[in-house]
Amino acid sequence: MIDIKLIRENRDLVKENIKKKFQNQKLPLVDEIYELDVTYRETKQQMDEARALKNRLSDQIGTLMREGKKEEAMTVKEQVSEMGKEIDQLTAKEDELGKTIKEKMMMIPNIIADDVPIGEDDSKNVEEKRFGEPVVPPYEIPYHSDIMESFSGLDKEAAARVSGNGFYYLVGDIARLHSAVLAYARDFMIDKGFTYCIPPYMIRSDAVDGVMSFEEKNNMMYKIEGEDLYLIGTSEHSMIAKFKDQILKESDLPITMTSYSPCFRKEVGAHGIEERGVYRIHQFEKQEMVVLCKPEDSESWYDKMWNYSVELFRTLDIPVRKLVCCSGDLADLKYRSCDIEAWSPRQQKYFEVCSCSNLTDAQARRLAIRYKKENGDKEFVHTLNNTVIAPPRMLIALLENNYQEDGSILIPKVLRPYMGGKEKIEKK
Repeated sequence: MIDIKLIRENRDLVKENIKKKFQNQKLPLVDEIYELDVTYRETKQQMDEARALKNRLSDQIGTLMREGKKEEAMTVKEQVSEMGKEIDQLTAKEDELGKTIKEKMMMIPNIIADDVPIGEDDSKNVEEKRFGEPVVPPYEIPYHSDIMESFSGLDKEAAARVSGNGFYYLVGDIARLHSAVLAYARDFMIDKGFTYCIPPYMIRSDAVDGVMSFEEKNNMMYKIEGEDLYLIGTSEHSMIAKFKDQILKESDLPITMTSYSPCFRKEVGAHGIEERGVYRIHQFEKQEMVVLCKPEDSESWYDKMWNYSVELFRTLDIPVRKLVCCSGDLADLKYRSCDIEAWSPRQQKYFEVCSCSNLTDAQARRLAIRYKKENGDKEFVHTLNNTVIAPPRMLIALLENNYQEDGSILIPKVLRPYMGGKEKIEKK
């Protein structure tokens, strides 16, 4: 959520930002909010004046009674009573206006960075840099689900009977490799100075509304029937909401955390659920990194975080590239974002495995997360998040880039301690 001062003082800037995000249907909201805010402030001023007058009249009652002017005192008392009713009406109007303004403000996208590429959708994202040399072996690499099934490591048929499409069973060495990747990613981030955390897997609606737009909420989140609870789509949701309504100490910033959780997503929209593989599914596990910091530090943390992703994948000998997200591909709360994509030797192209975002103070405003500066002033923190590892999608890159001609899978050296010392996975 942006600062309402931007709408008060620079509506053209807010409208231009909406146009850059190709959300022209939201343009009327800017003027609507402006007019509502004018009425809100007028109402607040009227209420303040009414309260001041009521206090003055209340003081007069005692004076008149002491002077024996009982009849005049009773007349003033009636005025005070009427003023009380007026104040109640103004208070109700102020509350209703404030609620309406907040709801509409939460639909206005965050101001994006000046250097974000302008484009309508992800086809306009821009490759910035590659890391590692993409290799295409001289032998055929099977589809990732076929590789998993060759080790009896994937059972989507049974999962479909139990849960429906978009779910899976991982078994044996494939399941162990999945866990090894998560454990390695956890320790990798701990070595970077991040605090390990396991968060709640369900959060209330006010927390959901604090971390994402209404559109994302409707397309992603699973609602628990009969309760004010949602299954998280990523641990970022509960990790950021952990600090809801808090005033942090400046000396405690930055707060750097790496969190593990299962993730649940409806995946509503054009992408849909993949019938055969495990690239886009309803349930997966993920290691996340989250940072809360001072505003002046958020851009440097953004660079550190996506670089951590690159470093991690390169320790696994997986070539990656950084793809800068264009304006139309940015979720409403994002100031800037980039994807780290891994090389697929089977498809001979890159695919997304990490997403790093700087949301500036958009989430902090929604959740009222501030910090107290040394001079006593309070300011909203900036929040950032990035995927560390998200298997089983990440397993696709790992399996393809380590697939051998005989059908075995080489295990990268950094993962071997988590696999009982195994150097490769072989068919039984």
